[in-house]
Amino acid sequence: MIKDKLEHAKTYYGISENFKKGFEWLKNNDLDTLTEGRHGIDGDNIYANIQSYETKDSAPYEAHREYADIQFMIKGEERIGVTDYSNCTVTETYNKGKDIEFLSLDKEDFFETIKEGEFLVLFPQDAHKPSINPDKKQHVKKVVVKIKL
Repeated sequence: MIKDKLEHAKTYYGISENFKKGFEWLKNNDLDTLTEGRHGIDGDNIYANIQSYETKDSAPYEAHREYADIQFMIKGEERIGVTDYSNCTVTETYNKGKDIEFLSLDKEDFFETIKEGEFLVLFPQDAHKPSINPDKKQHVKKVVVKIKL
């Protein structure tokens, strides 16, 4: 997991060309005006999902196998639980078509709060529990850039 501000994204270009393209897309688009849903960047290799929702008290952990996430907060803030995949128990088996499985964790590991202008990079080993209230429910707008590994 990596947490940082978009202004420092260039630091992570060396991970792969796909990460560079994903971060460049975030920097070069007016994210406030983009509509919800999927936005193509490089076919199935890199794409973005714009989401608007209310944060909540709880959610299941999730993990991905084929893609890493760059979760960038456009408006608002939320907490995201993060733990190593090996700490979790599978509650809903892996769906290859959606590249997702759902998990549970007996004892919470730790939470990160992401605020406007910040991002988390989550790799397949980073089971994560997004959309959690920071202190009270609030409306957020977030983009998740999916990077094929």
